[in-house]
Amino acid sequence: MSVEDKSRNAVVLLSGGLDSATVLAIARDQGHRCIALSFDYGQRHHVELISAKKVATAGGAAEHRILTLPIGELGGSALTDDSIDVPNASDKDQHDIPITYVPARNTIFLSMALGLAEITGSRDIYIGANAVDYSGYPDCRPEFISAFERLANLATREGVEGDGFRIRAPLVDMSKADIIRAGAALGVDYSLTVSCYDPSAEGLACGVCDSCRLRANGFEMAGVADPTVYQSAG
Repeated sequence: MSVEDKSRNAVVLLSGGLDSATVLAIARDQGHRCIALSFDYGQRHHVELISAKKVATAGGAAEHRILTLPIGELGGSALTDDSIDVPNASDKDQHDIPITYVPARNTIFLSMALGLAEITGSRDIYIGANAVDYSGYPDCRPEFISAFERLANLATREGVEGDGFRIRAPLVDMSKADIIRAGAALGVDYSLTVSCYDPSAEGLACGVCDSCRLRANGFEMAGVADPTVYQSAG
């Protein structure tokens, strides 16, 4: 690959969900050659990786890599530990970080993305973090994104000797409705995405977890038809 081609590279964290599908579309629209990166980390909603493959193809990613990380073996989250039930949205305490938080997940994901960015000559790393309509995770806040960008430029050869890295979180200040409108305008096929924390074996969304309710409400507020097939109307 030529230097000119490498200058267009960007690593995009792609979960297979609504937000990351939108971020891939935004990165592509901004002229990047996108290297999509997904993780099999022991998540109970493993079906999202099937969606990630579909989204990467439909979204025009130049490459799509799926890495296996054993962070689910640590436990401590309803998303990785079958002994912990995924709570309904109505059960969530608005003042607490929910049990669906996976310890240090975005820090680990961004660290892997940073290594891939350095190897592939990418200077931009995109993540679908959102701090408006979200579940209250500390690693989705603007402060975290800024702090990680500082770390990236302190702890890598390219950060010290090269042009440095930019951590892009274009959705961080957007409502879910605004995210859906932006993605729809860019042609994102949301029927390919999965947001549910506790889908059925067939991949149907539960309709009652926090992520499902945020998604459903987002489509309603955006005035866009929700293509999701829910097991329950909640």
